[in-house]
Amino acid sequence: MTLPSSASHLSTPKSKRGSGRPFARPYQAYLFLAPGLLLYLVFVFYPIINTARYSLFDWTGFSEPVYIGLENYTELFADNDFWKSIGNNFFFVTFYTILPILLALFLTALLTRSKLRGMSIYRTGLFIPQVMSSVVVGIIWRWLLGPTGPINEFLRLIGLGGLVQPWLGSFTYAPIAVGLVGTWYEYGLCMVLFIAGAQSIDQELYDAARIFGANAWQEFRYVTLPSLRPQILVAFVLTFIAAMRVFDMVFVLTGGGPGKQTYVTSLLIYEEAFQRNRAGYASAIAVVVTIIIIVVSLTVNYVQSRDGSQEVDI
Repeated sequence: MTLPSSASHLSTPKSKRGSGRPFARPYQAYLFLAPGLLLYLVFVFYPIINTARYSLFDWTGFSEPVYIGLENYTELFADNDFWKSIGNNFFFVTFYTILPILLALFLTALLTRSKLRGMSIYRTGLFIPQVMSSVVVGIIWRWLLGPTGPINEFLRLIGLGGLVQPWLGSFTYAPIAVGLVGTWYEYGLCMVLFIAGAQSIDQELYDAARIFGANAWQEFRYVTLPSLRPQILVAFVLTFIAAMRVFDMVFVLTGGGPGKQTYVTSLLIYEEAFQRNRAGYASAIAVVVTIIIIVVSLTVNYVQSRDGSQEVDI
């Protein structure tokens, strides 16, 4: 039986010009990746390698570097300011990582439980802090938390003058105040990640849970929360990095004070590099902080891969 000309045309082999798949030849994909890879190598990878190299030198940032081996690291691990700052960074992890994730999970449960009018307005309003400049956020909250700022004036107005505090000047309350500002700033990112993840959960899972008599809390615990595990791990890594790199918000709010209660590693790096002209020593601090971030990120990736899930790409 002879096929019609149209069917005969469909059955002919593919053109020699290509196999019909995009990037049939490996070098084609690399050509598309080359511009981005070049930018990454020049503006990210090279500075990282250079920072690690300069950490082995006594260098002011302007003079000729003098090789001193691991002396910067030896001094670093005996530096009380470094241990104080790294301790403060881990203290802020509670406010920049743990609390935003918990708050975002709560908001996700509220905003995805049922359809409400103006849902997009609620989501946009809750996400606004994340899109604001952290410097602007710091200036606003410094005004709100000032001795004569709106928060203290409101407490006086409602007869709670005894609770008035110099929030950013108190050894007790300054770290908590700065941390809560960080929570307000970071929760929007976590919320957007979780809402996007919740919208991809199969509705049949919730229907099955309801058939077995699950209430709202049980649906969240046994359906929503396990399904959001990848997004939670991504949010953890991103907010942990933010906690370890925090600089501008602390600089604007307290400058590291009072005393060194809010002193963080980024402030220490800034002071060592630009005020004391010890760029080599500042590089050593940056290397140690980077190693901590890498170790935590790899640990999260390992936890993710053990569950058979896709690794967290940051």
